[in-house]
Amino acid sequence: MSVVLALLAIMLNFSTSLMAFAPPPEKQQYYEIRVYRITPDKEARVDSYLRDAYLPALHRAGIAKVGVFRPVEKDTAYGKLVYLFIPFNTVEQYLELTGKLEKDQVYVKAGKDFIDAPYNDPPFSRYESILLKAFAFMPQFKAPGHSTPPSERIYELRDYESATDLKAVKKIHMFNEGGEMKLFERLGFNAVFYGEVLMGSKRPNLMYMITFPNQASREEHWTAFRNDPEWKKISGLEEYKNTVSKVKNFFLHPTSYSDF
Repeated sequence: MSVVLALLAIMLNFSTSLMAFAPPPEKQQYYEIRVYRITPDKEARVDSYLRDAYLPALHRAGIAKVGVFRPVEKDTAYGKLVYLFIPFNTVEQYLELTGKLEKDQVYVKAGKDFIDAPYNDPPFSRYESILLKAFAFMPQFKAPGHSTPPSERIYELRDYESATDLKAVKKIHMFNEGGEMKLFERLGFNAVFYGEVLMGSKRPNLMYMITFPNQASREEHWTAFRNDPEWKKISGLEEYKNTVSKVKNFFLHPTSYSDF
């Protein structure tokens, strides 16, 4: 076992022991959220790489569905960020991916302009990589089946920061045993995933993604959520007070070549 894998195993075991969840019916997946920072003039170059080289290579590596998203047009980040959502069945699959891609000659050839870009003309400025573990009560991600055009669909990525590790554990408990996820499901929020951040710049935090066929549907769903008696009951419980110190939400559209 490599040193990196050993350290990550320790982190995962610590996280699991803290939450003391009941065994899930399915094995919990791991997710990478990758955020590329680009300039508008590099957008087509990044799209070409992701569409023609990277996603096909991930499919060959056994990852059937990958999400690719951009900020909505009204966002100040429009044209400056590209989001990827990559699900892994095991943490080993995540750690072994780079090695598999290096051996995939079809990928190396198709992505050459991006992979071997000159130092003075890179296709992106930086990228952030966030590793998450799926919540026990939704151990596998779900790809939504909206029929509206991709340009109308709203994918809402939400990031909840907590003041302490214990508060973060309580917020995750609120989603799982506390019933918050069940409420989202009952109200038809079309959740893609819920995950605890294991590696990232804002820990302790969790992230999840919900989806809507259009913006009007998004507003209707959140109004119903805020007014639901079950939400008022859950959010009023003393054990869940002050579990979230900061919330950020990101409104995204899927690209035309995204798998969902």
